[in-house]
Amino acid sequence: MATAEQEPSGTAHGGDADAFVSSIADPVRRQEARTLIELIARVTGEPPELWGTSVIGFGRHTYRYPSGLQEDTAAIAFSPRKADTTLYLIDGADGYRAMLVPLGPHKISRGSLHLKRLADVDLEVLAELVRLSYAAVGRLA
Repeated sequence: MATAEQEPSGTAHGGDADAFVSSIADPVRRQEARTLIELIARVTGEPPELWGTSVIGFGRHTYRYPSGLQEDTAAIAFSPRKADTTLYLIDGADGYRAMLVPLGPHKISRGSLHLKRLADVDLEVLAELVRLSYAAVGRLA
C-alpha cells in the first residue's frame, strides 16, 4: 500500500487540467501528459481533474489509514515532472512487479511508478496496469 506522502491527496482544486498540460515547457513531456490523459480516461471512464498544482487525477477514492483517519484522493493519478512522469497507484506498485517487466524502462518508489519517457514503454501494458490498479480500489467492475 502506498503511503500518504506519495498519494495525491486532499481535494481536487478544480483547476483546468488542459491548461496545466498546455503550460508544461517541455514539448515531449507535454505530449506525454496528453497521451496519459487519453489513456487513463479511456480505461477508467473518468475525466481528468487537477489535484494541487501539478497532479492530474481520475476518479475519487477515500483512503483509510490504519489509525481510522481518512482522506479523499484521486483513485489514480500522474504528475508530469521534469525528470520523469510519476504514476500514482493507490494500491501500490509492488504487486505489479511481474507485469512491469514487459512495460519497459521504469523505476518504482513507495508505490509510485516513474517513467522516464513514455515512448520507451508498452502502452498496452501500461493501460492494463491502470485498469488493474483502478479496479483494485473498487472503481471498476
